[in-house]
Amino acid sequence: MAKVNKNALLKNRVKDICIEKSMTTRQLIDNMRDMGGFSAQNMITGIDILQDMMADKKSFNFLSFPADIIATGMRGMIADSVKHFDAIMTTGGTLDHDLAKAFGGKYSKGSFEADDNKLHQLDIYRLGNIFIGRDEYGLSVERYFTEIMEDIYKSPDYKEEYSASELINEFGKRIEDEHSIIRQAYLNKVPIFCPGILDGAFGTQLTMFAQDRKFKLNLIKDEIALSNISFDQKVTGALMIGGGISKHHVIWWNQFKGGLDYAVYITTASQYDGSLSGARLTEAVSWGKIKEKARYVTVDGDATIILPIMYSYLDLA
Repeated sequence: MAKVNKNALLKNRVKDICIEKSMTTRQLIDNMRDMGGFSAQNMITGIDILQDMMADKKSFNFLSFPADIIATGMRGMIADSVKHFDAIMTTGGTLDHDLAKAFGGKYSKGSFEADDNKLHQLDIYRLGNIFIGRDEYGLSVERYFTEIMEDIYKSPDYKEEYSASELINEFGKRIEDEHSIIRQAYLNKVPIFCPGILDGAFGTQLTMFAQDRKFKLNLIKDEIALSNISFDQKVTGALMIGGGISKHHVIWWNQFKGGLDYAVYITTASQYDGSLSGARLTEAVSWGKIKEKARYVTVDGDATIILPIMYSYLDLA
């Protein structure tokens, strides 16, 4: 058993922070480095890991996130950051929200405590404290999906079989909104992997389209691409926002190369129910999904608060 050195454990003293007028985000974060503030300390560690991860030219870096944050005003911020990553992993709902907003869908600030019976009667969907008019989401996604999919179908380059990432790339060609995640991924040649592509309005419309067209969705093709990344890339890193299939698909495929070398995970979930979303990154080490000697940290907190601060410090615009 390694000998514990008391003086070494007590050498990093907690210091009070001083807030000054007109402080920049960078000045604030640097001022917080010695405050020893619970989740704040993990956020700062995450910033440092991401900074080194992105500076490592050998590292193939993933960005994963669920759909809910795309319903907020963070969509444009994430779209701007796409160019800093090598692959995106997300859920089917991201395609829904991104497509709806790309064609003018207007989402509104609401309340967690709203009367959902009344909202239903008014044709308003509630996503947390975001209100979405039915015409701004479901109907518009259906309309614009059909327009784009028909254009793809009539294209001389049309194939009868697509992987999810290939199909999303085709949508990116045809979206003009520069704040669109799908559009930015296309422009920057960053593949969007969406293993749950059928789970949402986009997937439902795709299912209906395929009923009377020559069209096949090849989900295995993207899995092979992820397998190739795993075996071809010696160094990998990931910023994972929220859990679920997006997080798991990143760590799952990275286990075949011995695990991620860099990993930052932002979550509000608890680990005590055994869920993947609640699992701290240290648990992934036991599976070989993150290397024992990797640099990794779990940051507890709301990504809509934490991520803008981290992004601002890292200048990921």
